[in-house]
Amino acid sequence: MNEAAKVAVQAPGSAQGESQRDRNRYHVVPAKHRARTAGAALAAILIALVLDSVLGNPRWGWGVFAEWFLSEPVLSGLGRTLLLTALGASIGFALGMLIALARVSRSPLLAGSAWVFVWLFRSIPLIVLLLILNNLGYLYETISIGIPFTGIAFGNWPTTEVVSPFCAAVLGLTLHHAAFSAEVIRGGIQSVDQGQLEAAAALGLPRLRQARRIVLPQAMRAIVPTAFNDLISLAKGSAMVYVLAMPELFYTVQIIYRRNLEVIPLLMVATVWYLIILSVLSAIQVYVERYFSRGATRSTTPSPFEEAIKALAGFVLRRRETAFAGESRLADAIAPSESKIPGAANPWIDQRTGGEIVIQKVSKSFGALKVLDNVSLTMRPGSVTVILGQSGSGKSTLLRTINHLERVDDGLIDIDGELIGYRRDGMTLYELKERDVLRRRGDVGMVFQNFNLFPHLSVLDNIVEAPVALGRLPRKEAEQLAQDLLARVGLADKAHAWPRQLSGGQQQRVAIARALALRPKVLLFDEPTSALDPELVNEVLDVIKELARSGTTMVIVTHEIGFAREVADTIVFMDRGRVIEAGPPASVLNQPQHSRTREFLSRVL
Repeated sequence: MNEAAKVAVQAPGSAQGESQRDRNRYHVVPAKHRARTAGAALAAILIALVLDSVLGNPRWGWGVFAEWFLSEPVLSGLGRTLLLTALGASIGFALGMLIALARVSRSPLLAGSAWVFVWLFRSIPLIVLLLILNNLGYLYETISIGIPFTGIAFGNWPTTEVVSPFCAAVLGLTLHHAAFSAEVIRGGIQSVDQGQLEAAAALGLPRLRQARRIVLPQAMRAIVPTAFNDLISLAKGSAMVYVLAMPELFYTVQIIYRRNLEVIPLLMVATVWYLIILSVLSAIQVYVERYFSRGATRSTTPSPFEEAIKALAGFVLRRRETAFAGESRLADAIAPSESKIPGAANPWIDQRTGGEIVIQKVSKSFGALKVLDNVSLTMRPGSVTVILGQSGSGKSTLLRTINHLERVDDGLIDIDGELIGYRRDGMTLYELKERDVLRRRGDVGMVFQNFNLFPHLSVLDNIVEAPVALGRLPRKEAEQLAQDLLARVGLADKAHAWPRQLSGGQQQRVAIARALALRPKVLLFDEPTSALDPELVNEVLDVIKELARSGTTMVIVTHEIGFAREVADTIVFMDRGRVIEAGPPASVLNQPQHSRTREFLSRVL
């Protein structure tokens, strides 16, 4: 035995054992940071000097401040300031959202008009805008409602009566805030990953639902901090309406100190009230940011208010978690073994009968690059087709054309005789509107390479979203189906987890469950294991192998040759946008006919 081993096995009563116990009583002295200490001391001195200067100088007039701080005129002016801020912010943000949507529109006229609006009202100083609106009566004597360019009017009103100082103030603050909000919202919308839009479209979610449930909640993470900065600027900018002689907070204070000549105390009244307003807005911002950051961050520092809410709701939450844990344990005990019991029913038997996919002379180009070149294939109902080929061979593009995520330049693709993107009338094809395309996509499930789960929705909500949105199931039944699907992919205990809390393999299995929730005729897999660590690949492939026996038509783009050999009915090899070879796995993999196929397989096998 060496010396180290001897030390390790010293008896507890030995000198070494006594020494070890003594170490537990050591007093640890933290490292000293002299620069940090000096900085803290300097800050304390400066704070003390400022407080002494402000509170100890009688010229600040704190008695006058106390007299007027809660006076009726000041509170009345404060009420008008809050009303102007609320109206300008709410109407301005709503208008800004419409302008932002117009800015990202595919219509050049709509996008251009929105750009001009933003350019104009961001350029005009607020005080100038307020004065122009207040003097609108000099330009237009009356305001009419009628049919433009016809002279037909249903009503006429004097402009000076309609556009009062209050109306001019609200309108000016609204237009000013809308211009800045539009750019903030546009930036937030464009910050949402493109994969999220594709996943929502692949699930067939209507455009309005995509915007409301998928895009805007994620965009709000980027929108909220800047939007609240603009809101705070608007609250302070409301003081500009003093030029309209409106008795808001700042104008009221001006009137008072012009009468009693106590300028500084009255200005401090306004200052403190603005500090209170902005402090409340900042506190609200914290909670709004945390609401929209659900599922995005691993932890946040809870505020005292949040701790109090958690304490009051703790008992209810614990009861729910306990009940859910019991259900999950029961599901885990029953579901995972279903497919392994000899003679047991196939766990995916409730899926629809697969559809037949017919691809006829399909071509697709991106600019000068031809990605698909006269591709023709037929995939019979319930078959499993694996598409192989090097990167850039057109595999993924072909997959995306099947559910019309990519429009083809030439050719047709139909599923059970029905075109996804078009309506056939004799020899004429009419392109469908997007809402019709989205509805038809419900029969074609898709699993993406990078999962594309919605990070702001729980695992359960990810799966429930499409069946509920498309009206295929009521919420309660959709949740039961989601729980069943999660159990079948071995994730029954993850229903209320956020996607970020799952491993890559678990996220991909949730993505498969989400695609299955619509009971599609066809399932498309775009390299489902390429984004996974090697040790996570098998758990996803095992689920796909089970699905391969379900009767659902499956098209899989993958580089997993061994997996393809095991599950595929047909293997398609593509190169430079063309189908080079297609046939049973034994034929294509063991006895390839084309030299390009043999060259590819020699590199990957």
